[in-house]
This record gives sequence, structure tokens and C-alpha cells, in this order.
Amino acid sequence: MSRLSGTPLPNKATCPNVVKCPTVISMVGLPARGKTYMSKKLTRYLNWIGIKTKAFNVGEYRRAATVAYRTHDFFRADNKEAQEVRQKCAILAVEDACKFLDSGGEVAVLDATNTTRARRRLLVDLIKEKHKFKIFFVESICDDPTIIEANIVEVKVCSPDYEGMDKTSAVQDFIQRIEHYREHYEQLEHEKDNDLSYIQIFNQGERFMVHKLAGHLQSRVVYYLMNIHVLPRTIYLTRHGESEMNLLGRIGGDSGLSERGHEYASKLGKYVQEENIPNLRVWTSELVRTKQTAEFIDAPKENWKALNEIDAGICEKMTYEEIQEKYPHEFASRDQDKFHYRYPSGESYQDLVARLEPVIMELERQENVMVVCHQAVMRCLLAYFQDKSAEDLPYLRVPLHTVIKLTPVAYGCRVEFISLNIEAVNTHRDKPGDVCRKRSTAEALSTVPPHY
Repeated sequence: MSRLSGTPLPNKATCPNVVKCPTVISMVGLPARGKTYMSKKLTRYLNWIGIKTKAFNVGEYRRAATVAYRTHDFFRADNKEAQEVRQKCAILAVEDACKFLDSGGEVAVLDATNTTRARRRLLVDLIKEKHKFKIFFVESICDDPTIIEANIVEVKVCSPDYEGMDKTSAVQDFIQRIEHYREHYEQLEHEKDNDLSYIQIFNQGERFMVHKLAGHLQSRVVYYLMNIHVLPRTIYLTRHGESEMNLLGRIGGDSGLSERGHEYASKLGKYVQEENIPNLRVWTSELVRTKQTAEFIDAPKENWKALNEIDAGICEKMTYEEIQEKYPHEFASRDQDKFHYRYPSGESYQDLVARLEPVIMELERQENVMVVCHQAVMRCLLAYFQDKSAEDLPYLRVPLHTVIKLTPVAYGCRVEFISLNIEAVNTHRDKPGDVCRKRSTAEALSTVPPHY
């Protein structure tokens, strides 16, 4: 019996297991050194590439445990009562991180200062010796007063610790808190910490020092951390203009733009000109419709094969109605698990995420970029910046003739949808209620958008 005429074989894309041993990534460094920023970005990245990751912020444990904090005095070394609270909270965070790894998690990110050698040795005892997990330290070292001041003003004074306090008083208090930590801060050193695996990041990316990497995961973490930066920039995402295939309701292919698609390309060029974006670079796929869409943008352009639309395999250039008629079991299988489902002779969304990882790395390195791509590709990119799950990713709405403006802020990303007010067909298909293989054709096609 043929593969397509009979009951289909399991069709989930598989990903190489890069986490052979669960790992705790422990931050190290004085306050206001970007540790939380890095831990949140790292957690988002690892989840996006399919590694089950969760961050544990010790400051949140401390706020949940006590309301005693009023001033920087809580962090004085001679405040024994506060020291006990902080120690208990740190251990509780480690225990929760280990429980997460024991229950199927792959990476736990411990977001804390961990500024003393004794505290780091305690982490090694609890994580490596007791639970047999790997531990990797990420130390952020910064002596640039401009960076430190920006971190304090933009992030730390907005902390729940300073709720109701005026900004000037909050800044002064936090500076004194840093000094309490500095009195006992012991940086990682090759001679004294030779048995540990770690990376030291100086002035948020000015230079790096890497020591004793243990495995593929730690190598990927290091590569990612060496590519991110905190410089102000904006990323613009847009799909190609409406294509001839869109008008016919067909997926994939390499058709040119429709009349309205060309109109969008012209208007997109004017939009970019009005935005007056410094040092803008434009990336397109290798397909005709994205190149035509970027035609009127006055900026350096690059064509990326990695940005090509998801390969629909045997279903390329077909309508949803034709796929349901010819391959109803395939259509149902895709609805059951759209992220992992791989088109026969084609790709899955999971494959697409792997293909787009170099694009994400380069986006993290760049300043202002406009990416002109395709529906599935744009969903993957947007899911990275919005920290969306694999379940949600394939159903993100990314309408035609719309620019999505992404502006990194504090610990996240501000997202704006800007319609250029040119009509286009709707290509978004929601997940139908009935996804079993014996469903009717009407149910299978219930969420297919009408096309012209």
C-alpha cells in the first residue's frame, strides 16, 4: 500500500537531542549588569529552538517570602536576619529549578547575583553533586558607568522594591545596594575556579572569556550570548505583497505579485522613506514575490534562502480544498499537530525554526533590519520575539499588507501592527474544531478563508 493512499505513518519531525544531561545555567554578577535581560533572552531562545527551559528569579522568591525590604540595609552583610531570608530563598529557587528538571525540563536558568565563591560552591554541591545535573555559569562584568546608569534608571527603579518611591531616592538606594554586594564580590577566576564551566561577558559584549565548555548545549548558549547586544534598534517584519497564488488560494509556488501586491510594494517604499530609518538593511527570500515587494525600498538588500517559505512538498501549489480531496489523512494529521507535522517530501514548522536559527542570530547582531518574507516564516520569527509556544506559533496572525514593527524594550519587545491600508485576500486559517481523520470535508474546510 502506498504511503499516501493508505494509513499514514507517524509524520512528526524530529530534532537532534542537544541536551543529554539537564543543565542549570546560573547567572553571576553585581546588580544592574543585565543578568535578568540575558536570562530572559536566553530562556526565550532555548524554548524557541525546542529545549524546555524555565527561568527562576531569586529576587521574586525574596519578595514572596518577606515584606521586610524597605531600604538597601536589607542587603548589608551584617544584617543576619536578612541574610538568612536571602539564603533560604536562593536554596528554594535551586530546589524548584531541580524539580523542573526532574519533571522533564531540560534547562533551568537561575537568575541571581551569586557573587561569592561560597554561594557558587553551594550551587555546585546542590545541583551537580546532589542532583547530578550540569551547571554552567554566566558572569556579567561591567565597569562602564554609562551602561550601569542606564540599567538602573531604565529597569531597576521600576522594580516592585521601589513601588511608591520617587525616582531619585530609588536610584540612590539601589546604588547603595550595589555597594553592599561589591564589598564581598568575588569574580570567577581561572586559578580558583578551574573545575567550573563558565563564560564571562565584559561590558555587555565588549569582550568574552570562555572556560571549559561541557557539551553542545553550552556551546550554543555561548554562541547566542556572544551575538546579542543592547543597542537601540528596530526590526521590521512584513510579508510579501499579495501574490497571484494568493488570489487563487494556492499555497507555496513562486508567483509574482498581483496588482494590489505591486501597489503595496510601492506604498511600502514610501513608508520606509517616511520612517527615515538609519543604516537600514533589507532582507528578502529568494522568491520572486519578496524581491518585488522590496523593489521600492531604498536600502541595501540581501536575499536569504533561509527566508524561503515553508516547503509544502507534494502539496505545493495546491488549494486546501485540493489537499483535503486528495490527501484527507495528511490534512487531518497537520491539523492535529501543526508545529511538528512535516509535509511529505517537504518541511514542518519545526524544520523551519531550525532553518531560521542563523537568521535570528544575525538579527540579534544587526541594528535596523526589514525582513520581507512569507506567512510561515514570519510566524516563526514573530514567535521568537514574542516568546510564543510551539502550539501557538503556527496560528499567529500575520496579515498581508501589514508591517510589524518590533522594538526591544527592557526585558521584552514592543510589537506594533501597522496596516498600509491596501486590501488583500485573507490567508489565515484557524485550527478547526474536529481534527480526526474521519471528519467530514465540510468540517475539514470550515476555517479555510474565502479566496477570489
